[in-house]
Amino acid sequence: MYLTRLIGKLLKPQKKQETSRCSTQATSPILVVLAIASLTVTIGQRYYSKPKLDEGTIALQTIRAPRSAVVIDNKITGQKRQSARLGNVTVFMINELVNQRVDKELSEILGLGNQVREIVVNFPFINTGILSTATQRYLRQASPEKWQAIQQIVEEELKERPPGPLLETTASTSSPQNLVLVIGSDNNFIAPTLVVDKLPAQASKSLEKQNNIQTPIVISSQAQKAISELLAYGKKGLFEEYLRVLDEVSEARSLYKEALEFLAKQQENEGYDIYNNTLLDLSDATWQKTQKGIETVKDRMLAQGISPNFPRQQWVKAVKLQVAGVVALEVEDLAINVLENVLEPNLTKDPKGSKKLIELAAQNVKPVKYRVRKNEIIVKKGERINRKAFVLLDNFGLSRRGVNWYGLVGFICLVSEAVGIVAIVERQLKACLRSRDNLLLLLLSLSAPLLQALRVPWSSLPAIGLLVGNFYGATMGVTVVGLISVVLPIGMDIDKIDWLASAIGGIVGSLVAEKMRSREEQALLGVGVGLVQGTVYLLTTLIVRKTSGLLWYAIIGPVGLQAVAGLVWSIVALGLSPYLEHLFDLITPIRLSELANPNRPLLKRLASETPGTFQHTLFVASLAEAAAREIGCNVELVRTGTLYHDIGKMHDPLGFIENQMGGQNKHDEINNPWVSVEIIKKHITEGLAMARKYRLPKAIRAFIPEHQGTMLIAYFYYQAKQRYQKGAKRIKEDYFRYAGPIPQSRETAIVMLADSCEAALRSLKDATHKDALQMVKKILRARLQDNQLVDSGLTRAEISSIAEIFVQVWEQYNHKRIAYPKAAMNPNQQKVKTEKSVVKSN
Repeated sequence: MYLTRLIGKLLKPQKKQETSRCSTQATSPILVVLAIASLTVTIGQRYYSKPKLDEGTIALQTIRAPRSAVVIDNKITGQKRQSARLGNVTVFMINELVNQRVDKELSEILGLGNQVREIVVNFPFINTGILSTATQRYLRQASPEKWQAIQQIVEEELKERPPGPLLETTASTSSPQNLVLVIGSDNNFIAPTLVVDKLPAQASKSLEKQNNIQTPIVISSQAQKAISELLAYGKKGLFEEYLRVLDEVSEARSLYKEALEFLAKQQENEGYDIYNNTLLDLSDATWQKTQKGIETVKDRMLAQGISPNFPRQQWVKAVKLQVAGVVALEVEDLAINVLENVLEPNLTKDPKGSKKLIELAAQNVKPVKYRVRKNEIIVKKGERINRKAFVLLDNFGLSRRGVNWYGLVGFICLVSEAVGIVAIVERQLKACLRSRDNLLLLLLSLSAPLLQALRVPWSSLPAIGLLVGNFYGATMGVTVVGLISVVLPIGMDIDKIDWLASAIGGIVGSLVAEKMRSREEQALLGVGVGLVQGTVYLLTTLIVRKTSGLLWYAIIGPVGLQAVAGLVWSIVALGLSPYLEHLFDLITPIRLSELANPNRPLLKRLASETPGTFQHTLFVASLAEAAAREIGCNVELVRTGTLYHDIGKMHDPLGFIENQMGGQNKHDEINNPWVSVEIIKKHITEGLAMARKYRLPKAIRAFIPEHQGTMLIAYFYYQAKQRYQKGAKRIKEDYFRYAGPIPQSRETAIVMLADSCEAALRSLKDATHKDALQMVKKILRARLQDNQLVDSGLTRAEISSIAEIFVQVWEQYNHKRIAYPKAAMNPNQQKVKTEKSVVKSN
């Protein structure tokens, strides 16, 4: 909420506000020289020890190695290790939660298979000496029509067929799919589709007689086998035993159908389709082995780990390879189908393991070493010095390091231009910075290179931006941070990405800092600066780094540190701000808001010891604040300065009429205008003493004498003149004037005018707008004629606007109200009258 409000303040167009107009003062030449010298010394370090035989220069002579050595190139080694830390190295770990989920799902699926198999009787359900396993499997799942046809054929054969071969099997090729319909004489469908071979002529004729079938019947080899086995058993045993077998087959068929329906319903509810008829065709032994095989393959796959980046079709192939040989051939498809549905990737990234592996990889990067033997040529005359040659030369002290005077002079010019830009911006802003302000700017600027020289890992640019922006405005803050950001990388060897992130954080802080009106908002701004700094570092790293597989968890750490660094420097700036404000006598919107708090000790004393003066102060503050806002002055400064402009009246409250509360006038008892005027004038000197005691800023203290300027204390002056009107004693006018100075800024001049008009406006009761405006203009004209506003910078147009604003504020304070009826003022009396009238009427 607060951050949104801050952004809104930034985007909202605001009036340009000019602070105090001050006399033109040139920046101290000594301070300018000090700034250039100190900044050059602290920042231009690379020019103090510049190698003449640097990488890329031409060798003027052949140079040989004075001795054998192995030299490590620390710079290149460090770059390679940094690249390794940002490389594509990932460590995975087994996710036990996934394993547990897979185990649970597999247990549920196998449990469903067991439930379905429990519905049907044990398979085979008849002694295999009677019917083979294949026949039992066929009869259990054959359609009702097929089963009925088979029973009819066997019955006819048992009644009519003489002993001998039962069936002769011939392949049917009458249909492309070997499918033949059994059709009755009335063309109605009688039997289902029966596959493959023809019955012998006798069997075919018997079925034709039974069902009045016109066309020959074609049945499958499985059906023929079933007929043969049933017919063989029927001829061997008793007819009752044959019927018992038929009943057992029928019962098995019924249970088989029930099991299939239950399986279909359960799989539909669960949302998968895993099992088919194969599940019910397995023997118990085969099913048990199949379950164990599925469990074994599952454990192997999960133990090896399934990567989320591994394509599904690839690990499905792995499942097929694992299943082969573990389960029976006939159930391989069933096992694969089950495993495909339950298995899922169980490998997740291990940040800690990856971090350790990355760091290990960085440490395992072999240092870049250059070997050289004694008297071996390092570089030949006229050759360009490469990296290896430079490292070797520098190691042997042959790079001829020294002060780069040409570069240093150029750098001094660059620093001088930067200092000049700050001075130009200061003049354009009409900031009129004092020497102590310029000294503070210099100290803050020096903090960045000094901390860099001390190897502090993070730049102080966010703190510099926040402090300068808060003290001197956004333009000055952006200027200082921008110039440091440009100059420092030229003179010092720094990490460009870190520096850019800090610079952007500092610029954002300086842009927003002057909008802050409380320490709480400043603290929230610190959070925003940290987020900006971290985001800039992240984006810049992604753009600049050359590694193709940059890992997020490898970069999140540095990004988080950048964000924390921005927040920490904001906290440092927030903590230093009050001390710097007092030490350098600075006024900021936050400090002005704090000083304007009515709970401040001095304002509480003013309200309790001089209540009349305090009410006068509040009305003057309303007038002055409205006028300051209208003509674009510093509203916070005007409001706060007005609250303290009359604190000196606490030295003698009854000496001022607003505190006498209708009592006897103290000056009537004194009856001496010279003594009375001393009491009146003393509220200025006493006010300044109180302001210094309570450590009020100089800008606030200026309101105490300047709001009176050198005005004449007219009442006692004319009283003195009347007393000595015959000229027996000459009256010195200067004695009855305030000591001054006259207002030196538009802000103090506004308070002077508001203080002058306050009493006159209060005295008006039923005056019109025109009458009030004429009176106010008359008072303001008197101040102009008395030369009280010549140094303030107020124009006549602004003075005219101020008069109009004063009258508008007075009208708001004295708006008319509806007169209350007398009865409303005494409701009890009205109630009595009402009761009496009721009694009389009765």
